[in-house]
This record gives sequence, structure tokens and C-alpha cells, in this order.
Amino acid sequence: MSPLLLLLIFVATVAAMEGFAYVMHRWVMHGPGWFLHASHHRPRTGNWEANDLYFVIFALPSILLLLGGVQWNWGSWATAVGAGIAAYGAIYLGFHDIIVHQRVRNRYVARSRYMKRIVQAHRLHHAVETKDGTVSFGFLVASHPAALKQELARRSRAGVRKPVSPAGPVLPR
Repeated sequence: MSPLLLLLIFVATVAAMEGFAYVMHRWVMHGPGWFLHASHHRPRTGNWEANDLYFVIFALPSILLLLGGVQWNWGSWATAVGAGIAAYGAIYLGFHDIIVHQRVRNRYVARSRYMKRIVQAHRLHHAVETKDGTVSFGFLVASHPAALKQELARRSRAGVRKPVSPAGPVLPR
């Protein structure tokens, strides 16, 4: 397979992972998988939460495809897809766990319109503590925060945390 085709497969996989992540987050994590994901919508009490198991679960196909492509002669396409899944996982880790939730302390401040938008959308997602009523399930693509706030208002703010200060709801780190 040509290097250009492998690069296209890699990039297409990274892009497709956003759709996959949306579906899994919306209909699995906020559905039958809530028993693990609920821990992520509550304040964390230690370094780990039950939701962290999803990172391991979603890494398994990447590991399998990388092994298949490199060691088991499945073809270079498997390596490209496995690497694309791993790249999305690294982007997710950087954005979600490090930038938004600051599981690794840092001084990053979102300055670009894009970063402000996705950080705010994710915080609005976490304003809801319950399985239902949540908005914004993507990680790298998000609706405008004003539209998300309107949707929360339309739902009568069901499940939204009660404000503890005039500034608004307290969001988990």
C-alpha cells in the first residue's frame, strides 16, 4: 500500500473516531454504560474513577489492530487504522483529561475561539449530573455554547447542578 493511502486511512480513522466517540458517549455511556460513566459526572475523590475503564476498553481495538498489522501480517491498513485510533485516544487524553479536567495540573488557558467553544461545551455537558438531559456528546466538534444553553433551558434544566455561588453551577474537575 502506498504511503499516501496509508496516511489517508490514518487521517480518516482519526476523523471517524469523533463520530464513534459521539455515538458511544451518547448512547452507551449515557445509556447502559452509565454504571461506569456516572463517576465522571460527580466530583472525583481520588486519582481514578470507574469511567477510566472506558479508556482501557477503547484502547483494545487499537492494540489489536496494531499487533495485527505489525506482527500478524494483517496488512499495513490495520496498522494505519490502529494508529489512527491511538492518535484519537491521545488527542482525547490531551483535551479531555489534561486541558478540561486538569487531571495533570497545567496553566493552559483556552484562547482561540475553537478551544473556548469546545471547552465550554464540555463544561456544559458536565453541568448535568444525571444520565438524561445532557447536551454536547462530542469531544472535538461541539455546538455553539449559546445553543447548548438554550437546549438546557428548553429541558427545564433537568439534572443541572444547583448553583453554589452567583457565578453558576460548580463543575467537576
